[in-house]
Amino acid sequence: MSEHIEITPEIIEIRHYLHAHPERSFKEYETSAYIEKLLRAHDIEVLNNPLETGVVGLIRGEQPGPRIALRADIDGLPIQEDTGLPFSSVNDGVMHGCGHDLHMSYMLGAAFWLAKRRKRIKGSIKLLFQPAEELGLGAKAMVDAGLLADVSAAIGTHNNPNYAPGQIAVGPDPMMAGCVKFHVTLHAAGSHAGYPHKGTGPIEALATMILALQTIVSRNVSPFHPLVLSITELHGGHVWNVVPDKASFQGTVRYFHKSDGELVEKRFKQQVQSIAAGYGITTDIDWDDFQNPLVSDMELSKIVADNVRDYAQLEPIHPSMAGEDFCDFMPVTMPVFAFIGSNGEKGCPDWHSPHFVGLDESLQAGVEFYANAALTVLNELS
Repeated sequence: MSEHIEITPEIIEIRHYLHAHPERSFKEYETSAYIEKLLRAHDIEVLNNPLETGVVGLIRGEQPGPRIALRADIDGLPIQEDTGLPFSSVNDGVMHGCGHDLHMSYMLGAAFWLAKRRKRIKGSIKLLFQPAEELGLGAKAMVDAGLLADVSAAIGTHNNPNYAPGQIAVGPDPMMAGCVKFHVTLHAAGSHAGYPHKGTGPIEALATMILALQTIVSRNVSPFHPLVLSITELHGGHVWNVVPDKASFQGTVRYFHKSDGELVEKRFKQQVQSIAAGYGITTDIDWDDFQNPLVSDMELSKIVADNVRDYAQLEPIHPSMAGEDFCDFMPVTMPVFAFIGSNGEKGCPDWHSPHFVGLDESLQAGVEFYANAALTVLNELS
């Protein structure tokens, strides 16, 4: 049977405080201290954390069983908030524009509830408040520090404004995209702008590359496979009357099928290098395929999804082209990940917008998901 959990004024106050005090990745010092203080106040053990930021807690059950982990990310974004919320960010230029304040609040609410019911827990529950998800580095840092070595399964969430409060999407289908960051530098011979024939300027080559690269997805990959290639930043020259000797661009690729990611890399490098050769210049290509698609463990996610129907509205998974470093837990433990509805209004701003608003009403389903999923997974693994 699933549990329905009261959302106390304390949880709402915690959410508002966290939203108003965001901190950048690997700089979450005050956030970590605040979380640690709350855990101790609720009689939850705080373990040693070898990382500089983040918090690791532990709830020991009174019945024998495995150890699982709950994970919430804690960092904000370098965005100036423009929501008009009464609890808007007080830290200039930093915002919880991805809703990590909600994730922390979901998990804290569940932890407080679970800590009062240790007799029902078969095993133990590790609480991972993870730094630096926005950099794609925090989960790997926790894995490298050995914090997942004793964990049989890990449960995580991401609020999703495309679902309404009370809606949860979880299951074995792919959820969030694999992520590539690329950077290309073009090396040429600069010249006076009035004598371009005396050089091999890179600007025309850069423009040709940008247009050509947009055909990779449309002409090489099945239209039934989600795939995005976006060029997001350009640099070239700094004086109006000089053709530069160097230019560069960078961007990202998002994919759900590993074979698509490999194909894009191959065609990307072929196009960049052949165009460069045609213009008589050279290139350096930095291709960082740093994040795999996020897919939950098939069996565990089905069991958790069946349980969701008892306390929330189970929705189909609508895959997101955003990345999520929870995928770094996949090689070392069994992952279960869920979208928690956080807004649902038509046309509402999405993640990473200065206007993004996650609603307090999403706390109910978020807290209940962490608590119920933890008990469900522990029972199943036991």
